[in-house]
Amino acid sequence: MIITIAGKPGSGKSSVAKILAKKLKLEKFSAGDFRRQMAKDRGLSIQELNKLGEKEDFTDKDADNWQAEIGKTKDNFVIDGRLSYYFIPNSVKIFLDVSPEIGAKRIMPSRRKEEKMNSIKEAVQMWHERVNSDIKRYKKYYKINPYNKEQFDLVINTTSLTIKQTAEKILNYLNSAKK
Repeated sequence: MIITIAGKPGSGKSSVAKILAKKLKLEKFSAGDFRRQMAKDRGLSIQELNKLGEKEDFTDKDADNWQAEIGKTKDNFVIDGRLSYYFIPNSVKIFLDVSPEIGAKRIMPSRRKEEKMNSIKEAVQMWHERVNSDIKRYKKYYKINPYNKEQFDLVINTTSLTIKQTAEKILNYLNSAKK
């Protein structure tokens, strides 16, 4: 089984992927971690890498090729990434939605140094910038909107859910899909 988890910033993609991988005994990958490492290797923040990606396609293409290769060479894994569903089409495609305010609040206390914000207002602004940059880049490179929910098998709004509740909803969906 291959599960791809996409969604908006702060929706719980990585955290839910960890829980699912553990419960289902699957390998876990993260496009976000891959891109954060790319940014770090270049001395950039993720926001700076995203802005660069609006002009230079390697910032996305490297991560996208990495995901596509995993999809072709591996089985039985969970991967979180905004375009994972697109590059690994033979997967169960899950989208996690969240309100800008809650997504921003979840990102604020993050241990990711490059994403530290000083206020909720700044965090919400950064959240919107990230979403807009994603849309701009992916429309330019692939002619798709990564936030179009019609592309997914299951859509969950995590605004008022815990990570565990979200994971349980996905597990329930997977169990009912098997029947």
